[in-house]
Amino acid sequence: MAQASQRPPAVAGLFYPADPHSLHAQISGFLAGAIPTEVVHAPKALVVPHAGYIYSGAVAASAYAELVQRRDIIRRVLILCPTHRVAVRGMAVPASQSFLTPLGAVSIDRQAWLAARALPGVIVDDRPHAEEHAIEVQLPFLQSTLDHFEILPVAVGQVDAHLVAGLLEALWGGPETLIVISSDLSHYHPYRQAQWRDKATIGKIAQLDATLDGEQACGAGAINGLLLAAQRHHLSPHLLDLRNSGDTAGDRDRVVGYAALAFSEEHNHAHH
Repeated sequence: MAQASQRPPAVAGLFYPADPHSLHAQISGFLAGAIPTEVVHAPKALVVPHAGYIYSGAVAASAYAELVQRRDIIRRVLILCPTHRVAVRGMAVPASQSFLTPLGAVSIDRQAWLAARALPGVIVDDRPHAEEHAIEVQLPFLQSTLDHFEILPVAVGQVDAHLVAGLLEALWGGPETLIVISSDLSHYHPYRQAQWRDKATIGKIAQLDATLDGEQACGAGAINGLLLAAQRHHLSPHLLDLRNSGDTAGDRDRVVGYAALAFSEEHNHAHH
């Protein structure tokens, strides 16, 4: 495989440890310490934060801990993130065939990639992914909680939420497919104000209200798409953790909000 077909890590050693042993130990610690507010049976989708692990790793772990029971079932993970460095019109999937982390390579799901490429609003472009941290920081958690899985990384730029929902619908699959939305909440407000704002945002998500804006969540476009799809598929959101950087590893003057949510089918016993 040509080297160009692999995306090297961009933020190893910055957002998380570059050493595989240190990284494995840190994630194991987060997962062991994760005490989600409830156990969600068979989550179809997760919303997780994407800051440096010292800031948001413990919050993310409360969602990833829900996957361990399903480590041999989930085979495909659609990961949607906002674009922090390169402006994108539409949704960008990479041309790369795998993403590297210190824990190894994660392959792109070829069938999902081909299907996505044919959808409205989807472009193929490695540039938005090259320096983007929001998907990369999720991969070591997935590598630590799932056995054999491939990914479809999607950088969501300026795009109608219905097109995002359309991508999710097209690739919805069954229990083998997990959706991960990478998003932080409010940015750079004082601690108490951030708590108030983020609680209001979680309230909207709880109502499946797909009108979030970038002030409420930097991954608002991706979350709104998920919420539209969740309406159709009767998914219920469960809040697993809600904190901010003032709670984890930062001062309280300008904080960033982090939430972990899991979405599951309301009627888990209605499977035939």
